[in-house]
Amino acid sequence: MKKHILYILLFISTIGFAQKPMVKAAIDTTNIRIGEQFTLKISVDETQNVILPKLQLQGLEIIDSTKVDTIKNSLIRKYILTGFDSGAFYIPQQHIFVKNQAYLTDSLLVNVATIAIDTTKVKKFPIKSIKSEPLTFDDYKIYIYILLAALAIIGFWIYWFVIRKQKVEVEEETYKALPPYEEAIYKLNELDEKLLWQNNKVKEYYSELTEIVRGYIERELKVPALEKTTDEVLDMIKDFKKSETIETSEETIRKLKDLLREADLVKFAKSKPLALEIEEDRKDAQDIVSNLKPKPIIEENDDELE
Repeated sequence: MKKHILYILLFISTIGFAQKPMVKAAIDTTNIRIGEQFTLKISVDETQNVILPKLQLQGLEIIDSTKVDTIKNSLIRKYILTGFDSGAFYIPQQHIFVKNQAYLTDSLLVNVATIAIDTTKVKKFPIKSIKSEPLTFDDYKIYIYILLAALAIIGFWIYWFVIRKQKVEVEEETYKALPPYEEAIYKLNELDEKLLWQNNKVKEYYSELTEIVRGYIERELKVPALEKTTDEVLDMIKDFKKSETIETSEETIRKLKDLLREADLVKFAKSKPLALEIEEDRKDAQDIVSNLKPKPIIEENDDELE
């Protein structure tokens, strides 16, 4: 009876041993030089429910690996390894799972040797100096931007303080060089060429028209007519008339009054005179300039005084 039990146990253990899968790790060489490559092959004589490991290495590096290949009911995977440090390095045991059962491969030793250099046969070269990189646009752009900004500032200053000032001086001298009457006629003709009221700019037209007349009075009579109100200008002209310091007529004073009043209505009451009225005001402005003058000063002769 004991013999039968012993045979049964031995048979079961034999069957179990026979069914145990074989896992194996092998390398094609155990000695390499720094940078050389060698192959690690892991094989399992089973194809179902096999999980191969992710290699855990120390001192060695994986260069490449192949896909899992099936050959004669076995799984094979190859890894291309190398080492860049000299010394002896172990490929540790790798865990492989077959049908949820863990199996270990053997650990492997790899020697990485340095390359011996024969200094007697190596040609020596002098130490080279540091070579500078070629210059690019980025190296200059900050200076270009600064230069452009400086040119813009200089150009603005030249325009503002030289060209503009000269232009203003030339324009001012053009008007100042003319007598008050000629200047007023010149400006009235310029106003006609602008065609302001013809383009529905009546307010601008009357502003410039009365400014020309006031400017003439200011220059010719040497009074601040541009700064005074309509009533103040009219009172001032009437005083000059009474004191007989100007040569003008009551009709001219009336035209001046009507012109200034009409301009105030246009500017402040938004009045819109007809075209005939505007043309009449333009004629009145020229008549005022022509007929409103300071009385000439008569110098008495010494012979007459005697």
